[in-house]
Order: sequence, then C-alpha cells, then structure tokens
Amino acid sequence: MVKTALILLCLLSNISLNAGEQVLIYKNTEQADLKLHLLYPDDIKKSDKRAAIIFFFGGGWLSGDINHFRPQAEHFRNRGLICILAEYRVLGKHKTTPFDALSDAKSAMRYIRIHARKLHINPDKIIAAGGSAGGHLAAALAACPGFDTSGENTKISTKPAALLLYNPVLDNGPGGYGYSRVKDRYQEFSPAYNIKPGLPPTLIFLGTKDNIIPVITMEKYREKMIEYNNRCDLFLYEGQDHGFFNLKKGKENPYFYDTLQKADAFLVSLGYLSPQK
Repeated sequence: MVKTALILLCLLSNISLNAGEQVLIYKNTEQADLKLHLLYPDDIKKSDKRAAIIFFFGGGWLSGDINHFRPQAEHFRNRGLICILAEYRVLGKHKTTPFDALSDAKSAMRYIRIHARKLHINPDKIIAAGGSAGGHLAAALAACPGFDTSGENTKISTKPAALLLYNPVLDNGPGGYGYSRVKDRYQEFSPAYNIKPGLPPTLIFLGTKDNIIPVITMEKYREKMIEYNNRCDLFLYEGQDHGFFNLKKGKENPYFYDTLQKADAFLVSLGYLSPQK
C-alpha cells in the first residue's frame, strides 16, 4: 500500500494542465496496474474544480476496451467536463471475477475523490457512465454496498452524482445476465435488488430487441426507482439490439448521436452543463 501511494503521488505531481490525455495508475493488483485515462478540456485552468464523468466499458466482465466510450468522452470534454476512461479487471485478460471488477470500480471512484483537488475535479460532481457490464458497475457504485478492496478507506463514498447507463446489466438474478458467475451473491451484486431512496438521478438507454436485457427488466427498475422518489429516465429504441448506440469506425450511427444528445440534455437538466448554443 505504501508503494502504491508513492507511485500515485509521483504521477499526480507530474500532471500538466495542457489539454489532452493524462494517464495515472489508480490501483496495483496481482494481475496488473490499473489506469485512469483523463481527458481534460482545452480551457482547463489550475484553479478549476470541474464536474467529471467516469466511463466504464462494456464486455460482460469478460473483455472490453477503455476506448468503448471515447467518442462520448470527447463530446463531453469539448463541453467542458473532465472525462475519465477507467480500466478494470476482466476474466479474459486477468482471470478475475465480476466481484473484482466492482471492487476496481469502487477503487477508481475513491481514488478520484481522494485526489480531486490535484485532478481539478469537484468531488461532489462526479458522474458515472457505462454500457452493459460497465453500466452495472456505474449503477452498483451507488446502490450496492460492500465489494471493497482491503485497506481502502470505506468512509469515502463511491456514490456518483448522476448515472448515464447504456443497456446496463442491472439484474443478475436467476434468468438475468451473469447469474451463472455470481450465483448466490446476485442479490447483493445486482443494483435492481438494492434500490433505495437517495440514489443518483439516472438515465437509461435500451433497445427493445436487446438479446441480453428484457425491456420489462428496465421498466420494473424505473418503476421502483420512482417509487423511492429517485429520478429515472428511460429511453427505449424500437427494434434495436444490444450495443445499438456504439459508434463504429467509418460508419455513421444516428443512434449514437441521439443518445449523446439525450445524455447531454439530461446533464443540462441537472445543472452540470450549460445548454448547447
């Protein structure tokens, strides 16, 4: 732990405020050093404490790439937010479990809050976003207690200020995605089983032909969120499958732009962005 802290402090001391991407190690594990890729707006200043978005890639806790949400991050960076692409452990690369992935997500959020001043981030304005299994991680930061890495300060909250969820895996119970891997821990691991008052305002996108997540699952999630007086906006895209929002190189995707604009408007409604001109 001492070695980790020294590495992090050394990296932090070398941050420049030039626009672009900064890469920091936030966690040392047996399998790999995990990094955060921070995208700073062009007009960032030393005195700034900006709102930020941390993005978690999709891939079923099996695989994935931090660049999954780079196009969305570039948009919000240009809108003045600090955007963070987070690495976390997955089965294919690291031979780890979904529980390890959630532990990493919690470590990432705590790291950002601990070092918020040096990162020029407002610790009370950190939004979490993710797709599929990455959407699970974002939602679980707010809803699911436990899954903490040994030695971390659990008094530091992992709760985001708001959530942007793209076809998120929220119910890991029998019949839901990932049940075979989480088994009897599905209730503590699933955001759908941990809805309570005070969860962050949430925006969800889902295709009606998603082959992994039934529409009824998201509708029940929204209903229960509203029952507990939590804001939960759900947009259903008729006939679209899992990952319909992804922007693929060399191909136009109107659903990418539509979901992006709806996410932008959602953050405007919460006061994290000014309306687009």
